[in-house]
Amino acid sequence: MGQVTVHLWSGLRRLTDGAETVEVEADTVGEMLDALSEAHPGVKPVLDAGVSVAVNGEILNGGRHKAVSPEDEIFLMQRMKGG
Repeated sequence: MGQVTVHLWSGLRRLTDGAETVEVEADTVGEMLDALSEAHPGVKPVLDAGVSVAVNGEILNGGRHKAVSPEDEIFLMQRMKGG
């Protein structure tokens, strides 16, 4: 597994001791979310409620199986809702 860097939106930072980025071991988006929940249990309810994940500028829809690598730029954002 590779170590990926995940950029967090400001609302999540209070749950990660103020960290703007978190590094976790993961090969897929799903593994990344699971590892983030394990490393910082306070974020689990937020992640379970739903978040948007952007990998290299592309917002994923249901992409838990999408591969990620250490070279990818990964951002967690509040879930995007249309209306």
